[in-house]
Amino acid sequence: MIGLGLGATAVSSSFSHSGQDAKPKAQSVAARSTEPASPPATGAENPTIPTPTPPTPTPGSAPIIQPPAPQPDWTPTAVRVPRLKVDAPIDALGVDDRNALEVPSDTTRVGWWSGGAQPGQSDPAVLVGHRDSSTGPAVFFELGELVPGDMIEVDRADGSTARFMVERIESHPKAAFPTLAVYGATDSSTLRLITCFGRFDRVARSYKDNLVVYANLAP
Repeated sequence: MIGLGLGATAVSSSFSHSGQDAKPKAQSVAARSTEPASPPATGAENPTIPTPTPPTPTPGSAPIIQPPAPQPDWTPTAVRVPRLKVDAPIDALGVDDRNALEVPSDTTRVGWWSGGAQPGQSDPAVLVGHRDSSTGPAVFFELGELVPGDMIEVDRADGSTARFMVERIESHPKAAFPTLAVYGATDSSTLRLITCFGRFDRVARSYKDNLVVYANLAP
């Protein structure tokens, strides 16, 4: 189980693993377009209806309120980690009926917690991925090799890319998962990458620890 606390609610996720023990490099390292409907045919049955002309404001009249500008869609679609040669698609994840965070069904893909921030918004955007599986290494197998200053690039649905710089990497026992540090509000745009880590428990079929990468939006 991966212990992922969510506010005051405990959230956990299950990963499949091959049982390869991870050796952390360091326990804590400072570092939608729609076509307009066709107009009705003109004629006796469908007379043409004239389009009303908006009134022209006059001095002292109420101002015309313009609708707010549409917000960009920053839903993450892919993540790249150059140092690790990772280039993986992203799937949106929620929680199941046990209030456990879902995990990617494909070990080569990354999951984004859709209840959190989109990459580039204030607060943490949280990405999770498998470390390994019964067939070998998975997408986040080498996540522990990152060091402060490494770059992480997240492509978004509107075609833009958010770039983050690694600040630090930590490993924690699942029983002591740092919920507030991972999910808590931040004053800026941040990113978290999470996977399993540490010693593999062959009875529980799960790793004992979690690895968390903390990153900030690059200038």
